[in-house]
Amino acid sequence: MSQVPTPKVFISYYHEGDQEYKDRLVQALSSKAIDKSVSPGDIHDPNLPLDEVRRRIRDDHISDAIVTIVLIGPCTWQRKHVDWEISASIIDRRRNQRCGLMGLLLPHHPDYWRRPEDRNPRLIPPRLWRNTGGSDPYAVIYRWPRSGLARRVMPKICRAYLRKDKTPWPDDGLDLFINNRRGNCRRGWQS
Repeated sequence: MSQVPTPKVFISYYHEGDQEYKDRLVQALSSKAIDKSVSPGDIHDPNLPLDEVRRRIRDDHISDAIVTIVLIGPCTWQRKHVDWEISASIIDRRRNQRCGLMGLLLPHHPDYWRRPEDRNPRLIPPRLWRNTGGSDPYAVIYRWPRSGLARRVMPKICRAYLRKDKTPWPDDGLDLFINNRRGNCRRGWQS
């Protein structure tokens, strides 16, 4: 009997605002999935050029993940690293094959209780939002489960993995963030 390998997942999140949720998710999935995400201090040289930081995220962390989970707190839409991680996840390259993509809306996000069609797209990472449209989207955004975290998230990871090859070209048509976005993260994009 052949054994199915443990899935590797990359968790993209705002380190300062949502670390506790990342830690809870990793703990809940510890016997079911391998965490490939970047932790604080993994890429710690402040003198690295942006292209090198993006390359390290892509090649050292995302390259063998099957699904990227974006934890969506109120400030996640502003974060350049989240934008880069989503882009690296949906690009299909020989060394870095495309990942499935899903979002988990965190309980402290202002749209947590809203229906998907009523959510403010300005409060969602733009690259993720652009891939959630249509009747059979590349990515789906779910609410963070109130209970049974692993039991409720694992099937969603499987669905995200199966969706990744159904959509031939996920939308990566935005320019990469050069800096973090500014503005009140609870109100959305502001120039």
